[in-house]
Amino acid sequence: MSDFTKTVAAISTPPGKGGVAVIRMSGADALKIADRCFIPRRGGSLSDFGRARAVYGDVVSAGERVDDAIALYFSAPSSFTGEDTVEISCHGGILVTQAVLTALFSAGASPAEAGEFTRRAFVNGKISLTEAEAIGDLLDAGSMAQVRLSSVKSRSRLSDRIEKIRAEMLTLMSSIFARIDYPDEDLAELTDREITDSLGSIIASLDSLIETYKTGRAVNEGIKTVICGSPNSGKSSLYNLLVGEDRAIVTEHAGTTRDVLTERISLGTATLLLTDTAGLRITDDPVEKIGVERSREQIDGAELVIAVFDGSRPMTEDDSELIERLAEMGKTTVAIINKEDLTLFPDTVRTVKSRFENTVEMSAISDSADKLRSLIESLFIDEKIRIGTDAVVSNARQHASLIKAREHTELALDAFRMGFPCDVASSDLELAIGAISELDGRAVSESVVGEIFARFCVGK
Repeated sequence: MSDFTKTVAAISTPPGKGGVAVIRMSGADALKIADRCFIPRRGGSLSDFGRARAVYGDVVSAGERVDDAIALYFSAPSSFTGEDTVEISCHGGILVTQAVLTALFSAGASPAEAGEFTRRAFVNGKISLTEAEAIGDLLDAGSMAQVRLSSVKSRSRLSDRIEKIRAEMLTLMSSIFARIDYPDEDLAELTDREITDSLGSIIASLDSLIETYKTGRAVNEGIKTVICGSPNSGKSSLYNLLVGEDRAIVTEHAGTTRDVLTERISLGTATLLLTDTAGLRITDDPVEKIGVERSREQIDGAELVIAVFDGSRPMTEDDSELIERLAEMGKTTVAIINKEDLTLFPDTVRTVKSRFENTVEMSAISDSADKLRSLIESLFIDEKIRIGTDAVVSNARQHASLIKAREHTELALDAFRMGFPCDVASSDLELAIGAISELDGRAVSESVVGEIFARFCVGK
């Protein structure tokens, strides 16, 4: 657990050789510590120059000059963390940057933990927990869609929507409490009809946010996707096309892929947790049997299955078995009729299109993945959502809190409609407020907070 009474420091730029490195220091003694080890070239101390002013000077340690640098002081609460903060920009060499950080430690600063600066911003009310999560996602972003989803505008919209719902719940609760505490007085602001209408409106607002999770998850967390098919259907060629490099071995010999290959990729707006599997067929090879069994296990756990069929040949027994297996499982499936660069076999094309709602004809060797990208986006991305502008729920924790809030709000609504005493409805509404408060961090356990910020790097 972080000790917020300490003044902490860390390097905030990536390690390595560069033109400039930034060391951030935050806490009540930040300016005092900076005055001990930073000497302005114009004389005096950093505290003489006031806040938010770039000051050129030297970093010193044990009386020796370490580097020349620029220091900026941001006073509480007008800083990212909400505390007194000093940022020192020095030369970006590995050793010199570490020497500047060591000078701050010698002057009284303590090493910052992973994500500590953002955590302090959260604790000091500068950002909500959903905004902190968005910052973490921004650091890990692997696509521009993820960058837009984690943008300042998007995370602010989500926080505003959550706060609006919570405020509506609190207003409603105050009216219900007035009835409970003063049953003989006409103190309630809302009638029974107005209370049920308000609860219905809150449920509708929760539903609209919950519905964004499918898109948010597809962009941010990723869709667990498995490529499967009979041997030599072109699975590995498709995998290499989507990954953008030759990760899977491609030969004319059946059974080449015997292990499971997994990669996180961006396919347009969507993120795929993509797995290539061994060809599904009956085999006597003991090693290949293991690969086939692993393939079946991966299909069982997949959210999206990309089934590849060789369109240049008649359907095989292995192809038919795969079709029946996928039909039984009811998975979201995209069927690829592969090898369009060759002459397609009409019966194979007809069979695949008759059994799968979502099909793409393409060549994994000569085509781009544009047709497949468009189809997958249509299945998982809501085109009405403006990513980067609208409020979008993007992780499982947020989604679970919203589901819990909705369940308790609906129970409160049912209690009112069935004529139960007000205190029955109020208890469910209190639980709904608790769930929505978990969402933005107003009422969340220390272990959950710790887990979120543990994903951050030191210096952020």
